[in-house]
Amino acid sequence: MKFFHLSDLHIGLKLMNRDLREEQIDILRQITELAKAEKPDAVVIAGDIYDKAVPAAEAVEIFDGFMTELKKAVPKAEIMLISGNHDSGLRLNCFREILDEQKVHMIGLPPRREEEYIEKVTLQDEFGPVNFYLLPFVKPSMVKQIVGVDENGNNLSYDAALHRLIEREKVNTTERNVLVSHQFYLPVGGDAEKVDRMDSEIRTVGNIDAVASDVLEAFDYAALGHIHKPMKVGSELYRYCGTPLACSVSEAGQQKGVIMVEIGEKDPKTSVKITVLPLKPLREVRIIKGSLEEVLAQACEDFVTVILTDRVDLDIMDMQDRIRMAFPYLLEIRREVLRKADYSDQLMVEKEQDPFELCCSFVKDLDDEEKTILRDVIHTVQGVK
Repeated sequence: MKFFHLSDLHIGLKLMNRDLREEQIDILRQITELAKAEKPDAVVIAGDIYDKAVPAAEAVEIFDGFMTELKKAVPKAEIMLISGNHDSGLRLNCFREILDEQKVHMIGLPPRREEEYIEKVTLQDEFGPVNFYLLPFVKPSMVKQIVGVDENGNNLSYDAALHRLIEREKVNTTERNVLVSHQFYLPVGGDAEKVDRMDSEIRTVGNIDAVASDVLEAFDYAALGHIHKPMKVGSELYRYCGTPLACSVSEAGQQKGVIMVEIGEKDPKTSVKITVLPLKPLREVRIIKGSLEEVLAQACEDFVTVILTDRVDLDIMDMQDRIRMAFPYLLEIRREVLRKADYSDQLMVEKEQDPFELCCSFVKDLDDEEKTILRDVIHTVQGVK
């Protein structure tokens, strides 16, 4: 059994107000070409199809075009999608029965009532069944009728809710099982603060959405979405594939790709083979750092954040014009060293003056008698005998 693992397409995303329509169409075309070449039995997309819950018509058009071409490329493949935290589950849940007949399983909502369970799609190969459990993004409030609440009547934590929800499935571990999920999974005992999160991700205060990865142990592979950087979660078999296209400057330099998973006969040591098929963006996201002249020498047509290190003042208008000419897809200009103004030479450190001299400077042309009287007054005020 061979399948593709994708996630976090974020169709409709703008990169610092730069429209990515052309780049997204191109990367989706590459995915379609890889599918045509590799002929997977299934394609799974682990959430965040769109960047917004109410996507623009243009974003829907792009996704429609991708699905049409993907289905043409692999007409016999099952295509399985779940909603992510950026998607509207209700919108993705439309036309489920009709789409199922076309081997397109688009699951927008998790089970919410006792009689409902995680959507399961079972495929067959020469070694028997492979069960795909399709679990959209879950908030504890969505599933409280199933998993219950705590002793105070409050929603359970993300960790407790996900554990109860998945454990009630009673997964048959003698068969091959794949979980498709869009959550923040963390190795048991791991520190959420040490996970390399990207600027384009939505985070919760205190990482309250973290879920311990021991809940994944019933599955032969976990196709995960939500984290934008490709990474493993405590095992080679539990993976975030990352975004196919950089969604923020923090993703500069990352190699993006599609994970191709091949599951053979049930065997914990040799059953799963994983291959990353690289994707090449139309334009890279880059950070170029240096003096103005060093930066200009690296002119290109990528998406670029420029970080200037010049310690001298620059003509702002001239600098911006020259950089924009060199980088037509410029994202932003930063200054690493903002020269601090030194006012030390301009500050007059007033010498502490004697009160008598200070008074004499204000009252001009005093004769000796007047000076004597002034000195006596000052001494009296100061208490000097």
